[in-house]
Amino acid sequence: MKKIIIELLRKHFESVILYWTEKILQQFGGKLTESQSKTFAENSLNTLIEVIDTFEYSHADQYLIETYNLFSSANLNLLEVSQVFSIGRYSILNYIENDNSHNYESVILLGFIDEIIEQIYARYGVLHQEAQMKEIAKDRDRLARKLEQNQQYLKNILHSSDSAILVVDENERFVSWNSGVEKIFGYTEKEVIGKTSQLLLPDDPKYREELNFIQDQVKKNGFVKIDETERKSKDGRIIAVQLNVTELPGSDGSYAGRTVVIQDHSEVKRLQAQVDQSEKLAVIGQLAAGIAHEIGNPLTAISSLVQILQRKAKEEFFIEQLASIKENIDRISRIVRELVDFSRPPSHEEIYVNITDIVKTALGIVKYDKRVKKVDFITDFELGIPKVKIVPDQLLQVFVNILINALDAIKGEGKIEAASRSDDKYVYVDISDDGCGIDDEIVSKIFDPFFTTKDVGKGTGLGLSVSYGIIKKLNGDIIVNSKINEGSTFTIKLSLHNN
Repeated sequence: MKKIIIELLRKHFESVILYWTEKILQQFGGKLTESQSKTFAENSLNTLIEVIDTFEYSHADQYLIETYNLFSSANLNLLEVSQVFSIGRYSILNYIENDNSHNYESVILLGFIDEIIEQIYARYGVLHQEAQMKEIAKDRDRLARKLEQNQQYLKNILHSSDSAILVVDENERFVSWNSGVEKIFGYTEKEVIGKTSQLLLPDDPKYREELNFIQDQVKKNGFVKIDETERKSKDGRIIAVQLNVTELPGSDGSYAGRTVVIQDHSEVKRLQAQVDQSEKLAVIGQLAAGIAHEIGNPLTAISSLVQILQRKAKEEFFIEQLASIKENIDRISRIVRELVDFSRPPSHEEIYVNITDIVKTALGIVKYDKRVKKVDFITDFELGIPKVKIVPDQLLQVFVNILINALDAIKGEGKIEAASRSDDKYVYVDISDDGCGIDDEIVSKIFDPFFTTKDVGKGTGLGLSVSYGIIKKLNGDIIVNSKINEGSTFTIKLSLHNN
């Protein structure tokens, strides 16, 4: 990934420099010349490439000194310097995000680059602060004013930053907490200031061990990165996060705490889960095609022989046994057909249809099931819902599979609701039941091929896998919300702009 990022930066080098220079001149043309702006942009991008290539932030030290001297002579304050860096950050991320020449998820590349830029700027902030402190020491009459000004600048930067940043003092108590952290964890600054950092730790001894490791590494090396861990939100949710921790030095150089930049990795986790699920489907699809081929031919021969014997059998015992054999052969045939459906690529023509009509058809089919005598079907369909381009038979199969699962969940007695709705980008179908619900531990497994909670002989575990595969091929998604003994809701989400 490092190589790809460097190639992309070099590919868009001139465009980024041009954009960065133009924007600097628009905002600070009265303080910086075109030559100074362009030289700064070039040095910044070259330094970024070098740091990414070597992972050594020390390579940026000379660049930061030159940059500090430039901005000091131009009388740029820390907040204005932050804006200069933000212009470059936006330019780089914009070109990378719109470049489709690589196979990496853009969100991963952007997060990596953003992290490097934040660390370089953080080192500039430390350099700026040290220089300011030296200047203040020369004139004690300016000490109070300068400290107040710098603290205000830092506070403004901290609280206006899109990144989640918090500061912990040497006593492990929160002393600063910006809006980015509030969005992730739900706590306001007022609620956490003065409380210990263990407030965010999940209830497991390994996280306290991790905290001890972070403290030791920061004191020893000045910096530590935790690529993947978890923290607990105000409402008790466990959130996947990445931590970038930097030492906060005291006036005498001793350890005075640490700053923590937090990235919410929940979205990355979700995307990775989708990739894993797609890989499972691809592998099982190849397996399904082979199994179907090997079983199909001999199964046809056996079925034909059983039918011949049924016509010739006279004794009731043999008639019953042959009927049982035929029933099991039919069950195997259904499994083979589902395997073939699972592995076969879409071959039907896509047309624009009203998704509500397909739901109504699926309800009509399911209502013939012998278990629906005590089932109350409730519908709520949006009028004038936009049409979507799909293969109707495939989507009908999805709705029938989910409705049959709902019947199994309520055991033939209860309520099943079907509703359709839409917004500017998607159409949705919600299928809900008030049945037994699904345990949190197995919700993530229900779309796995051959996974089933039904008794042996009652299900193949392919219905939801086939349905998931169909919806993903339509660039859609199936979202499941369920609670034990309260019921489940399956939401089928389809794009209005599938093509």
